[in-house]
Amino acid sequence: MIYLLLILLLGGGLAWASERWNPQAPRWVALGVVGFALLYLTVAVARLPVEQFSLLPAASQPDTWLAHTRIDWMPRFGIHFELALDGLSLTLVALTLLLGLIALSASWAEIEQRTGFFQANLLWSLTGVVGVFMALDLFLFFVFYEVMLVPMYLLIAIWGHEARSYASMKFFIFTQASGLLMLVSIVVLAYQHALQTGSFSFSYFDLLDHRLDPALAFWVMLGFFLAFTVKLPGFPFHTWLPDAHTQAPTAGSVLLAGILLKTGAYGLLRFAIPLFPEAAAEFAPVAMALGAAGIIYGAVLAFAQSDFKRLVAYSSVSHMGFILLGLYAWNSLAVQGAIVQMVAHGLSTAALFMIAGSLQQRMHTRDMGRMGGLWLNAPRMGACALFFTMASLGLPGLGNFVAEFLVLLGLFQVAPRMAVIAAVGLVTGAVYSLIMLQRSFQGPGDPERAVPDYGRRELATMLLMVALLIWLGVNPQPLLELTQPTVDSLLPGATP
Repeated sequence: MIYLLLILLLGGGLAWASERWNPQAPRWVALGVVGFALLYLTVAVARLPVEQFSLLPAASQPDTWLAHTRIDWMPRFGIHFELALDGLSLTLVALTLLLGLIALSASWAEIEQRTGFFQANLLWSLTGVVGVFMALDLFLFFVFYEVMLVPMYLLIAIWGHEARSYASMKFFIFTQASGLLMLVSIVVLAYQHALQTGSFSFSYFDLLDHRLDPALAFWVMLGFFLAFTVKLPGFPFHTWLPDAHTQAPTAGSVLLAGILLKTGAYGLLRFAIPLFPEAAAEFAPVAMALGAAGIIYGAVLAFAQSDFKRLVAYSSVSHMGFILLGLYAWNSLAVQGAIVQMVAHGLSTAALFMIAGSLQQRMHTRDMGRMGGLWLNAPRMGACALFFTMASLGLPGLGNFVAEFLVLLGLFQVAPRMAVIAAVGLVTGAVYSLIMLQRSFQGPGDPERAVPDYGRRELATMLLMVALLIWLGVNPQPLLELTQPTVDSLLPGATP
């Protein structure tokens, strides 16, 4: 696993250096690096014994995970370079590398200056995210959690659009400040563990069964919750997201929507709930109320937007509410729905942001009022927009429908009123999604307007995401089986 991080980290340096030889070389180097990393992960997983996949439930025993690595780093303080993979981590790491390829495709013709540094930051963002999904030493997790912010900040600040300085600074301040809350919580948790055991440890496996005083546990859990909810982002901590998405280059928006937001959801599922089960259960009604509010609030604000990218950004706020509801519903169906939503939303929203970036590159505007009738000019792009709009609003047969159905089914068992509110959010989601499609691609067009349609590279990228969403909607069982043991271990009291 450490080799996977080294491939991406060193590959970023190589992509940066390759610009000295040829301005076109960095994109090919980055493509080769991400492709090789995905191949390495595939081969490494394929070499695991089939029986090992059945050993996941014993989360407190590192040797029962798919893979586990522990190297001394600062043993005096109980800090180790500890990485592990289970079904959940493997799914999200694979999604990260896949969306890395999609981000490269999105930036292929868009980025023309400082291409080496751009590709380096893209690869280093992937390094940080992969590290987050594999780190099981809480101090190491915090390091990766913060490190991934720097290259994303640079992607927005250097290659972003007109208000990039404001958007990048707002993104960095929100996420950095919330990350510091998590650091305080991590230190308090490790210190309390040391008081009881006589030695410091930041290992997830050591801290998982540690019990704090209930009052202290609530505040420590709240530090984790706020950090991860800001990154998710959940209502009302979402205000950095629309600006960051709107001003980021297309590849930055793909990474933000597809994987960086998922680190918040992953943190809630891996750390905030299992480390503090009693406090999390006590806080669950508040968390679910925030999730339900986010669904409605994000949908209403999306409906009010005229900027294509900003509308998609607010739709992400709405969709992330389903993840918050699913996680804190505290049963297996809802949590599985939240995991499927991470994957499906990562694909569908990344595709919508790629379409938004293509429109801005071709028309030099994000204003839907200046579009209209684009299907006449670019039918292949219009067909892709129709598919991913339908996916985003939860069309049966696609991955998003499976996710939202499982969340609502699990949520109804514990909080029927919240399920009704979330269902209303689905209706409002259909309204703003169809209006976006109507204002951009339908209606009277201008046959004189020259808007190039998708070429082979862009169409192939879109078809890859189309195939994955259809596969996830028609046959979600492999993903559910891969992640079910992890869900069972993280939520031992969950209702099957």
